[in-house]
Amino acid sequence: MKQSIQFAKLPARRLLIALALGVSAAGLTGCVAVVAAGAAGTSVAWYSGRVEANLDQNIDKVFAASQQALSRLEFANISNKKSAVDAQLVSRTALDKKVEITLQKVTDRSTKIMIRVGVFGDETLSMSILDKIKAEL
Repeated sequence: MKQSIQFAKLPARRLLIALALGVSAAGLTGCVAVVAAGAAGTSVAWYSGRVEANLDQNIDKVFAASQQALSRLEFANISNKKSAVDAQLVSRTALDKKVEITLQKVTDRSTKIMIRVGVFGDETLSMSILDKIKAEL
């Protein structure tokens, strides 16, 4: 009799362990949210604390637009680095939040942009910065 009761509890125990592992694994994957963008052919995603988008402009134009947008937002410029294939702009807000914009050349007419604000990310401010950059293009 004891043996049949133990077998009945064993599947429930395995199910509970599997459920706990599944919930834990889901928490480690990060957050992904895809947002519809205003311009045709532009997709925007919020992933792991940063906004990511592909812009239909070359890296030189996106870099210049990023500099202009950060200047118009009156962020303090910390550093700007650029090569033919990638770039990084680092600024700080008045409340000393770090704003990091990373650009990667995809093609001669396309650039991937990633924007992170602060340590954990600020989706609202990141989207606002992206909108300012798009307006400068």
